[in-house]
Amino acid sequence: MTAMHFTNLRLPERPQQPAELRVEDGRFVSEFSPGTTPDTMDLGGHLVLPGLIETHIHLDKACIMDRCRLSEGTLEEAVASTSKAKAGFTEADVYQRGARILEQAITQGTTHMRTHVELDPGIGLTGFRAIRRLQQDYAWAIGLELCVFPQEGLLNNPGTEALLCEALESGATVLGGCPYMDTDPKGQIRRLFELARHYNCDLDLHLDFDLNPEGMTIPEVILCTRDSGWQHRVTIGHVTKLSALPPAAFRETALALAEAGVQVTALPSTDLFLTGRDATHNVPRGVAPLPRLHDCGVTCSLSTNNVGNPFTPFGDASLIRQANLLANICHLGTPAELARCLAWVSEEAARMIRLPDYGLKPGCHGDFLVVDAGSKADVIGELSQPLMAFKAGRQTFKRTPASLLRP
Repeated sequence: MTAMHFTNLRLPERPQQPAELRVEDGRFVSEFSPGTTPDTMDLGGHLVLPGLIETHIHLDKACIMDRCRLSEGTLEEAVASTSKAKAGFTEADVYQRGARILEQAITQGTTHMRTHVELDPGIGLTGFRAIRRLQQDYAWAIGLELCVFPQEGLLNNPGTEALLCEALESGATVLGGCPYMDTDPKGQIRRLFELARHYNCDLDLHLDFDLNPEGMTIPEVILCTRDSGWQHRVTIGHVTKLSALPPAAFRETALALAEAGVQVTALPSTDLFLTGRDATHNVPRGVAPLPRLHDCGVTCSLSTNNVGNPFTPFGDASLIRQANLLANICHLGTPAELARCLAWVSEEAARMIRLPDYGLKPGCHGDFLVVDAGSKADVIGELSQPLMAFKAGRQTFKRTPASLLRP
């Protein structure tokens, strides 16, 4: 691989100082190997950030609004409408729609992604096979990690477990869950932990997705995590029930999550769209309160979840936009707070999914984006669009900034 010497750039830790970066054989290096003649690229004095990380998205059911009914806007309608549409999915169809979102994500500076893939007797491995092809075909620009999960139930849906096992033996590396879709949610959680131990894989669960503080399954996940020794290998997404807890109960739960090493992903666009619809006034925001979780020691990330389906009928796969949305929801506005929002789609997200060698230091993968912004906080506060990105030191896209045409 060609060695690259990037000059005239700024790094987030010292944004006022000019800097340079070197990439050889796909990784950052402090000095090039003897005899190496690198190509040089001037980055125009712009800010460089490590590549953004999407920790929770559904490529297989993206861009299907033209096939779905949307009248109530509830979670139940979204599940039912998507299930009906899913019956007509083909491998080519899933591939085409997934590629569309992948390409959007690449041009938004995302260099690594964990995508959830639905498996059940109705869809079989059709979606999984399509996403596996995308994983291979787009490896030049984005790392794609597959999490297979039972969207329509596990214990109540015979044949689903066998499909999950087949996928985990055929390239999937993470096991997901959706306990609220079974009549015995705790039973699904326990079975998923048994499978995770058998396959030595991480877990990423859709959990506690409503605004009723009663009936939380978080305690069962914490218990199973401790009993299994799976600390820092379990992520729970949505968990909107957390937003409905009074302060004392929230703090107790958050500290228990931190102690057990259970991580939390907020999905602000979807959770805002689906929750709180029965309120007639003082409508709740219904998004997991990441700042308070972070302050209690919980590893956090935020992510896109869905694009163009009944769960979220809009979106552009921009993690910077999602981070800005969360800043609005959680009243975050200081430079430190906005920088933390960026961390939840970069270094904190990397820690969550245990992505090795992430960052801009020698030895890390040469994955980064270039933005026209003064600081990390400005990236989120100003919704800065990435100008270009690089995977293993190779440029993957470029964007020409808009210019005024004065008379």
